[in-house]
Amino acid sequence: MNHAPMAPALFVSHGAPTFALEPGLLGPKLAHLGEQLSGLTAVAVVSAHWQTPGVEVMRTPKPETIHDFGGFPPALYRLQYPAPGAPALAGDTAALLRAAGFDVSFDDGRGLDHGVWVPLLYVLPDAKIPVFQVSLPFAFDAESALKLGRALQPLRQQGVLVMGTGSLTHNLREIGQADPNHTRYALEFTAWIRRHVQKRDFASLVDYRRRAPHAERAHPTEEHFLPLLVAVGASDNEDAVEVIDGGMTYGVLSMESYVFRRLD
Repeated sequence: MNHAPMAPALFVSHGAPTFALEPGLLGPKLAHLGEQLSGLTAVAVVSAHWQTPGVEVMRTPKPETIHDFGGFPPALYRLQYPAPGAPALAGDTAALLRAAGFDVSFDDGRGLDHGVWVPLLYVLPDAKIPVFQVSLPFAFDAESALKLGRALQPLRQQGVLVMGTGSLTHNLREIGQADPNHTRYALEFTAWIRRHVQKRDFASLVDYRRRAPHAERAHPTEEHFLPLLVAVGASDNEDAVEVIDGGMTYGVLSMESYVFRRLD
């Protein structure tokens, strides 16, 4: 019988790769969250940086640290996150996803992309807990991401932290804006998302593209937003919803993150 405590669901805005070197407001808060976690058996991650034609589950026994970016300081490329994989749990996860109607295949060689290891450097810095990824299909929309999260929800009962990692706003063309007239939209979008996450208003979140202010400007493409819907789907009505205010980096990249967990 499994006696692992109920693990949280988590959405982390991982920002630019330099977040690994520049903690800002969010880094210490993620570290504090990690100190509160106990009894985790593994971490299952849906990252904006692993997109595939269909759903794939990473089954790599010893995943490498992927530095999937260019033009950054050399110190960033020296960082490693040598967490073990979780091949057996990956198989169980595939079974859950297939039962929910997804076609699933395995990747036996993939490493951990920076959307995974950058936030985990703060949450679980010792890299001892097994980590594996579930891919984000190219064709997914918000409803599909929510369904994926719901399928992953039972993993939490086995002590698996279910983590979606992306960015609450992600318009890279506007990075570096300093004029409040050009950055206010990111704050307004973030505030709208926060309200509806706190209310567990799934219908509005799934329809965010039409209902949220500045949605298409905040997310010209959806891949960095959809991991939030995965985390929301992995939550349930007994979870407390905690906002982690990570501030705004580069003028328009919201680092706001959310934790869904029992507080008993």
